[in-house]
Amino acid sequence: MAKDSTAAPTPKKPGRIAQVRTVFQQSKQLDPKIGWWMLLAFVLTLAVAFGIGYAVGWPVYAVILGLPLAALAATLVMSRRAERAAYTRLEGQPGAVGAALTALRGDWYTDSQPVAVEGSRAGVSDAAMVYRAVGRPGIVLVAEGPTVRAQRLLAAERKRTARVAPDVPLTTLAVSDEQGDGLVAIRKLTSTIQRMRPILSKQDVLVVNKRLRALGGLKLPLPQGVDPNRVRVDRRAMRGR
Repeated sequence: MAKDSTAAPTPKKPGRIAQVRTVFQQSKQLDPKIGWWMLLAFVLTLAVAFGIGYAVGWPVYAVILGLPLAALAATLVMSRRAERAAYTRLEGQPGAVGAALTALRGDWYTDSQPVAVEGSRAGVSDAAMVYRAVGRPGIVLVAEGPTVRAQRLLAAERKRTARVAPDVPLTTLAVSDEQGDGLVAIRKLTSTIQRMRPILSKQDVLVVNKRLRALGGLKLPLPQGVDPNRVRVDRRAMRGR
């Protein structure tokens, strides 16, 4: 999970069953049909297990062994559909990039607040914003908002960041429904960043993040979007540690 560079100490997590229950309740608000899709995945997986067991002459044992697999399949369906619904709800909302970046897994340092903003008369809803993530692939700057102003702001923030960390790999992305070099849909943002090749060591990431935090940031009263991390199921809750 991404590390929020300004967050308070993480409180103790609830039990695994409680986590799954909470995820399901939150997911159902975004996708009312998610329960039916989970049931379908459960039944199909169990049917396949029964079919294999019947073919080898051990149908009862196959069903018993298939129950955990069916539960896991239902959980995976819940995770995927909830995540998709969450990103769909994020599209077009100010602060969507910040919410998406907090769902990064691994040694990433992120902040749900932008590091640069260029406003307009329309207010925050029409502002161009740039967010930052620091991880082993280097520094990633992501812009959202009106294309022209977002690209201009992104270029300015790139120069500003490069002056502070000149030897660190720097990648720039802009959230857009269009296709093109450096453009990415909000629903593909985290997966695109997660696939980047790691270059820095964990210690290097820590040093770079501290250096960038010295630049300061913006603390704006942005509307809170849907955090995809809150609808991501903890698969260990189903299979144990």
